[in-house]
Amino acid sequence: MKSAIKLSAILVSNQLDIKGIKSFIESKPLSDSSSELFYQFSEEKYVYYFNYGVIVFSGHSEDEIKFSIKAIQPYERNPYGQWLRDDHEIQVAPGNDLEIEFEHVGVDHLNARIVRITMLNLAQSVALDYYHEVSENLLTEIKGFTKDLERTGKLSMGRRNMLKFIGKALNTQNDIADNIYIFDAPEQVWDDEYLDKLHKGLIRHFDLRVRFSEIEYTLRIIEDNLSVFREISHQRESSLLEWIIIILILVEVVDLFVTKLM
Repeated sequence: MKSAIKLSAILVSNQLDIKGIKSFIESKPLSDSSSELFYQFSEEKYVYYFNYGVIVFSGHSEDEIKFSIKAIQPYERNPYGQWLRDDHEIQVAPGNDLEIEFEHVGVDHLNARIVRITMLNLAQSVALDYYHEVSENLLTEIKGFTKDLERTGKLSMGRRNMLKFIGKALNTQNDIADNIYIFDAPEQVWDDEYLDKLHKGLIRHFDLRVRFSEIEYTLRIIEDNLSVFREISHQRESSLLEWIIIILILVEVVDLFVTKLM
């Protein structure tokens, strides 16, 4: 007989205070680290917290999801007004082969480790959706500056705004490096062939590596453009400094000339 449980991954904030959530929730987690917390509350009810702002629920109703998110709001850092969400399903059919389809994962048995691996990959997928959106917005801004440069021959971005933009791009790169670890196999799959097959299948299904590479490529384009902008800015400042020096020299010459005439 086939049964199913629903998974919902929701990006609620830029970061979650994992240590604070652990002290707030009275239950003991099945697994915890400085970056994630994994809880089991019943046979099918699990919650997985990630420090990069994603919470994944298994077997919870919509009301339970909303209540749980509201309960940990004090531990959200830079919460988002609009959440990003992705839903998936685990279908259990004893005797069937592992299958990964568009809206569900089919397994022949269910345990906490299978649920956890599926939740982990779903969380990574939602995080990549967010970083893809951020990187595309940065690229759109860069295109606006390059179009102005093409049209006017001048860079409309001031030094202060450029530094703020560079900081935003660097923070995005750092966040991705800290939070996306699709190239590292979770330790729970090392000694379990079935889990390893599931994990690799989910990576392919969600296109995690391809999407990660696309974001990296977009950020490289942004970085190349910023390098050009910095060079233009330096040239502009050098030219300004040269004019200041010329003016000072002229003032000194005029002053000397006037002094001699007097």
